[in-house]
Amino acid sequence: MERDVQFIGQSTAFLDAVERASRAAPVRRPVLVIGERGTGKELIAQRLHHLSPRWGEPLITMNCAALPETLIEAELFGHEAGAFTGAVRARAGRFEEADRGTLFLDELGTLSMAAQERLLRAIEYGEIARIGASRPVQVDVRVVAATNADLPRMADEGTFRADLLDRLSFEVINLPPLRAREGDVYELADYYGRRMATELEWDTWPGFSPEALLVLEAHDWPGNVRELRNVVERAVYRWANEYAPIAEIVFDPFENPWRTAAAREVAVPEVAAPASPSTPIPAAQFKGADREAGASLRASVDAYERRLLLESLDRHRWNQRRAAAAMGLSYDQLRHCIKKHRLSEGSRASENSSAS
Repeated sequence: MERDVQFIGQSTAFLDAVERASRAAPVRRPVLVIGERGTGKELIAQRLHHLSPRWGEPLITMNCAALPETLIEAELFGHEAGAFTGAVRARAGRFEEADRGTLFLDELGTLSMAAQERLLRAIEYGEIARIGASRPVQVDVRVVAATNADLPRMADEGTFRADLLDRLSFEVINLPPLRAREGDVYELADYYGRRMATELEWDTWPGFSPEALLVLEAHDWPGNVRELRNVVERAVYRWANEYAPIAEIVFDPFENPWRTAAAREVAVPEVAAPASPSTPIPAAQFKGADREAGASLRASVDAYERRLLLESLDRHRWNQRRAAAAMGLSYDQLRHCIKKHRLSEGSRASENSSAS
């Protein structure tokens, strides 16, 4: 499981979660890691293991959602030869493989009730039995579990064992989504962008344009850090000029320009239907509609950019250097944006008074 173990970020919410993991690492108790997809649950499991006294022993990972329900128990606890159809030889399970080390169970909420019952016994007594075995064996395993499911709600509904939840929740580490990590989008984008530029053997790292940074900062990031990494690496890979700041960001790689064009063609009669089948639609009419749509889009983007700038400046009491750092911009880039939108400390007040 040795992969990218870098912890990138400076937001308080993120650093608090990392610090909690560091404090829990030396304690010989289970830990439950909660977070959305792509928030770094596996990285926290690695930290818990490597900062513990078990760091020299195995760290075994099992994704509970990757196996059918009929095989999960055999994977966790192993089986004897002939225990079921296809069990030609005996096989140790993940608990035995992780003996004296750490077992990381990802997607814990997908475990069947039968597997949950056996897992509870293994954690409570350090005792497991292979499928088909007559005697249990003792194991010394620290369990770290992760999920994005609402386990307390599942326990109330009877789909997750409440006693297992009690046993696992000695410490619960809640990982913040990327949208809640103020200022970390720029840090992560710069880190992954530089790595991709190095992989592509660029001579320099041009960074992102101010507009691209604003777009990255404004995105909701449902896939969190994993999604950001893909978006940033794709943007660098597709950029043709290594000496110019990257200005094009594509969030959806499945975007189909031909499908979009077809949709526009279907919508054409609704925009300007001819008076009769024999009356052609002037081409200029479509060009005018395109110009209006483009102007509307630019106005919307400018208004959104202006609002983001004002919110950040107001939040930092118009300390421009702090606002620039929070938005992932240089001081000069922020000054350029302020000049572009003609902002001043009274901008918000004047807008509010005009609205009223």
